[in-house]
Amino acid sequence: MGQRNHIPGSIQPHGVLLVLSEPDLTIIQVSANTPSLLRRTPQELLGQSLSLLLEPEVLANLRESLASEPIEENPLYLLSLSLGHEGQLFDLIAHRIQGVLILELEPSTQSDQSMILRIYRMVRGAVTTCQRAPTLRAFAQTLAGAVHKLTGFDRVMIYQFQPDGCGVVIAEEKGAAFESYLDLHYPASDIPRQARALYLRNWLRIIPDVTYQPVPMLAITAQHPSIPLDMSYAALRRVSPIHIEYLINMGAKASMSISLIKNGQLWGLVACHHHTGPHYLPYDIRAACEFLGHVVSLQIGDKEAAEEAADTIAFQGIQAALVQQMSVANDVVAGLTQFTPNLTNFIDSGGVAVCLEGQHVLMGTTPPEAVVRELIEWLGQEVQDTIYATHALPQHYPPITPFTAMASGLLAVRLDRTRPNYLLWFRPEVIQTVRWAGNPTKPVEIHAGSAILTPRRSFEVWKEHVTQTAIPWRGCEVTAARDLRRAIIDLVLYKVEELSRLNDELTRSNIELDSFAYVASHDLKEPLRGLHNYAHFLIEDYGNKLDADGKEKLMTLVRLTQRMEALIDSLLHYSRVGRAELTWIEADLHAELNDVINLLAPRIQESGVEIRIPHPLPRVRADQARVREVFSNLIANAIKYNDKPDKWVEIGVTCLDSEENGPHYLFYVRDNGIGVPEEHQETIFRIFKRLHGRDEYGGGVGAGLTIAKKIVERHGGTIWLTSHVGEGTTFWFTLSRVDASLPMPGRTAVEYL
Repeated sequence: MGQRNHIPGSIQPHGVLLVLSEPDLTIIQVSANTPSLLRRTPQELLGQSLSLLLEPEVLANLRESLASEPIEENPLYLLSLSLGHEGQLFDLIAHRIQGVLILELEPSTQSDQSMILRIYRMVRGAVTTCQRAPTLRAFAQTLAGAVHKLTGFDRVMIYQFQPDGCGVVIAEEKGAAFESYLDLHYPASDIPRQARALYLRNWLRIIPDVTYQPVPMLAITAQHPSIPLDMSYAALRRVSPIHIEYLINMGAKASMSISLIKNGQLWGLVACHHHTGPHYLPYDIRAACEFLGHVVSLQIGDKEAAEEAADTIAFQGIQAALVQQMSVANDVVAGLTQFTPNLTNFIDSGGVAVCLEGQHVLMGTTPPEAVVRELIEWLGQEVQDTIYATHALPQHYPPITPFTAMASGLLAVRLDRTRPNYLLWFRPEVIQTVRWAGNPTKPVEIHAGSAILTPRRSFEVWKEHVTQTAIPWRGCEVTAARDLRRAIIDLVLYKVEELSRLNDELTRSNIELDSFAYVASHDLKEPLRGLHNYAHFLIEDYGNKLDADGKEKLMTLVRLTQRMEALIDSLLHYSRVGRAELTWIEADLHAELNDVINLLAPRIQESGVEIRIPHPLPRVRADQARVREVFSNLIANAIKYNDKPDKWVEIGVTCLDSEENGPHYLFYVRDNGIGVPEEHQETIFRIFKRLHGRDEYGGGVGAGLTIAKKIVERHGGTIWLTSHVGEGTTFWFTLSRVDASLPMPGRTAVEYL
């Protein structure tokens, strides 16, 4: 690369550079162009005091400024002064570096007062307009327009650095005759690392004429050898020949750049090019441009934050709607997919998959469900984080390659660390036609055996096609996905807590209802028994004094009290089932079934029903008396509600094994009776609910099935039925606390006739 760019050893010829020692202000280095600008040769100046050039009053003013201004690595305009025989006016700019004082003298073209006021108004207007710009692009366009108007350059571009180091033109102001560079991408090598370091240190760089001939620096040979001088902060410093060639290839005759710095990092540049000839800017306009660069740099972060805040507000609005939908529907999947807005409206994507508790709902353009299932399995095994985002999924998960057209990008949110519950957003492959200013794969050429950076010879648009890649996920999108995950978890936890509270209230209400039923039924028995007895007394003591109609009414009263007593007994029994503690033992259900059949033997013989037991029942952990009652109620009903000439009742069991409940028994009582219509298969479990008249099929109060259901539920089981009218009914029930590991008894099944 030759000499380091920040130590070039020469300057541009439109000004003079002096290096002085302090405090004596002796000139120890000088540029070789002093004869043409100062009318003195370098030899006349080297080793001399600055007083050789300045009048005593001017020199005193300069010393005062040097003592009061902070110029350490900070070039400042100090004053205008007249030099030479013709009284040429110069702008004097000074800064200190490496223990020496550097003075730059440029022929002054300071504007008059009216022009200075106009410049001030332009800068103030530009700052105000930039502040009001609603988006970053609008902000950049406003800035480009302001600099274009202020400087008169043919083209002004706002050039933003990307995370990968390349740059892109995001705004442009130019003359109508010039080709647009808007949205052109420039490889990172166009502005190498050392050049970026200079832009970060020096806010403004100007090249009035790209065809200039560099002017060397000269030094006092004996006392002060020509040591390399750091010109990082010098406005006159020579520019890299490679950069000059680069500008010439673009057709630029002059250029200027203003650094845009955010949080101490080089965010971008205001790049100005002039194509119609050299373009020199007076110091006051350059100072205004530098000031504008400082001010707008402070606004860049605010503009980016404002854009992100606007996006965040939009995300939050959709999130709130999704949460409300999930809450109203009482279903997470439905709330996310069946309403408007839904997950496809939440984050920009091509398709969405909601995978929750075995459900897989696909929306938009996504891979097939089988592929999504495999992807979820991979995520569960390989990705530990709850949020996973990539814009190049095939690089990490090659099996998705056949589906890159729809799933090159993936944003995955894991809702549960222990279960495969995911929200997935897919982005399609973007064959990104990126407009490059030259081929970025060829930034280096080999010259004389060493690799040196050379500018491209042509700026024809080169198109790079990026395959198997999607538009990257923005930080605010990932944050929005994380916030939605938290909202869903909070909603589910709230629903769980609400359900637990309702269950507690229901349990308490049931206990209170059972207690009330017990007390009420117990207390009602005594007055009811009195009514029954007094009716008998009336019949016995006054029967000969009553006519037939009076006796019949008394007998009706007796029958009503008997029925009411039966109802109260059933209610009392039901309340006891709900209140009494169960006695858990290892019960032999086969023996219990034998006892039930023996107790029902008279009814079995009277009805002629055939009792079938295909296999012996197992031993289980249960309350044997309560389970015996379940079998008694179900078998009695099966016998009662049967009008077939050949009646039969079958009692059996099968062993099931499921992921949710593990091994457990399923018991059944089946008959070939009258059946139960489908519309009544739930209501028959209600207390005192009968489907037939009071005296049909042997009568009854309608509490047996209610009591059986209560007993089964207290064992942690479930009871239900399947039935066909005229063909028969099967009652099924489980006892979830049954130990299915207990062996079946090894007895022979007994068939009862």
